[in-house]
Amino acid sequence: MPYLTRGLVTVLLEMASDRDPKSLTVALVTQPAGDLDGCTLDPAQPVFTEFYLPDAAGSLDAVFGMDIGTPDSDGRFISHPDGPLDVVTTDDFHSVVFVAVPPYDRDSFAAFDRSGTELPLTVLDVEPEETPFEG
Repeated sequence: MPYLTRGLVTVLLEMASDRDPKSLTVALVTQPAGDLDGCTLDPAQPVFTEFYLPDAAGSLDAVFGMDIGTPDSDGRFISHPDGPLDVVTTDDFHSVVFVAVPPYDRDSFAAFDRSGTELPLTVLDVEPEETPFEG
């Protein structure tokens, strides 16, 4: 069963809505539940908390012809502006794939495993600790 933070779900749905009618693909990463204040899950349980900006690696991709700017991710979020609320053969499969369709609300958001089986999904009211940017 995948776990996500409510804030992550909100941001993903807003990004998909803003990108509509084009689809959106976003790499997602997890943190152990023990790193999240107020989370009562097993401390080792992975919780999806963050994402990589979908266009951040575009210039590297254009130069080298492959996705070298996005690190490995634990899951993938994909919007399907024309439906279905399901994984399709053209989706970039991960062990967990989250799919959203219009109207991009909680009822149009689902999780699937690599084989396309819908998974039960739990949205948590916890947030990851903010870390200052060191650049």
